Amino acid sequence: MRRLSLWMRAHPMAGDSFIAVVLLLTDLLFFVAAAETPEVPMPPWYVVLPLDVVMVAPLVFRRKATLWSAYLVLLIGIPHSALELGAASGLAMMISIYSVLVYVGRKQGLLYLVITLVTSAIQLWADPPEDVWVLAIIGVFSSALCWTLGEFAGARRAYHEEVEARLHLLETERDQATRIAVGEERGRIARELHDVVAHAVSVMVVQADGASYAVDGNPEMAKRALQTISETGRGALAELRRLLDVLRSDGDDEPRVPQPDASAVTDLADRIRQAGVPVTLAIGPDALAGLPAGVSLGVYRIVQESLTNTLKHAGQGAQAEVVVRREADVIDVKVTDDGAGRARQLVPMAAKHAAPPRKLTVPGGNGLIGMRERANVFGGTLEVGPAPGGGWQVHARLPVRLAT
Repeated sequence: MRRLSLWMRAHPMAGDSFIAVVLLLTDLLFFVAAAETPEVPMPPWYVVLPLDVVMVAPLVFRRKATLWSAYLVLLIGIPHSALELGAASGLAMMISIYSVLVYVGRKQGLLYLVITLVTSAIQLWADPPEDVWVLAIIGVFSSALCWTLGEFAGARRAYHEEVEARLHLLETERDQATRIAVGEERGRIARELHDVVAHAVSVMVVQADGASYAVDGNPEMAKRALQTISETGRGALAELRRLLDVLRSDGDDEPRVPQPDASAVTDLADRIRQAGVPVTLAIGPDALAGLPAGVSLGVYRIVQESLTNTLKHAGQGAQAEVVVRREADVIDVKVTDDGAGRARQLVPMAAKHAAPPRKLTVPGGNGLIGMRERANVFGGTLEVGPAPGGGWQVHARLPVRLAT
């Protein structure tokens, strides 16, 4: 029985056809039994058979065209019940009351119930049988039972639809959260790759150029430049392998290399000096003490990208200055260079005594985008543009949220 119920639920039209066939066979059996009893007058078979078939046929479409099916049942049920051809008309009307309530709605179901009861009452009044009150009570109670079953089934159907809608919404939100997380992780990895590769390649290019000029006249300097290239390349390869391990690994059992932090700014400045750019480093007392890991990494990457840009764009003879200060719960990072004197040409002579030009927040390549994103992640600010006295300046302020 349970298998039959599951099969009918999976194939609703087949199940409704089965119900219609059962009602048809019931009426035909009633007709055969009445035909063998001469006391019960019955219409000829060529009237009974088509009317019985037409009576139950709309039930096949009670789910797809519920209102059409219900009102056809009501209309055809009038001659069917008037000729007393069986119970199919009454049972089909009860099924239609249930169907309209479940598949259309309570308002249409109530209207159909009232029309059905009024039609039945008119038929009983026009041709009252001997047990008219018994039939009336049975009709009312049957209608009430079908309405109750319809309310229960409708509530259950609405509950399942709500659950399915919520599950779909949860799946959609999960997919969106996954896409956002993947996008954020890609952006983070892209920033790391850019910081590592751009800095290392810039240092290697500058050192290679210097080695090519000094290889004949100063072999010792060329040797030191090649050694710097080798060390920088190995460090960049180690960073790249670490990032690739993060991408490839599925678990957290893989060994991890620690990320650089703000304390590595001194080593970074030394590498830039070796690359040929004099760097003045000024770090305030306790400026780097107790920094959160993310903020500390952000400070290092911002300084790294700024010095890398100085190395690539400032030209020969340029000097850079890095100032890191702590102001209450804000860490202030300022990296400036003199642009080898070229940046001063941005300030006209007539404007020498005028107000200093406003700092510009200019768009840039991946490096500037990465610095700006790092500052925004921690709710900080980043200003990039020509320095007031000439040259170029990067000024970042990152809030420091210490755990209490």
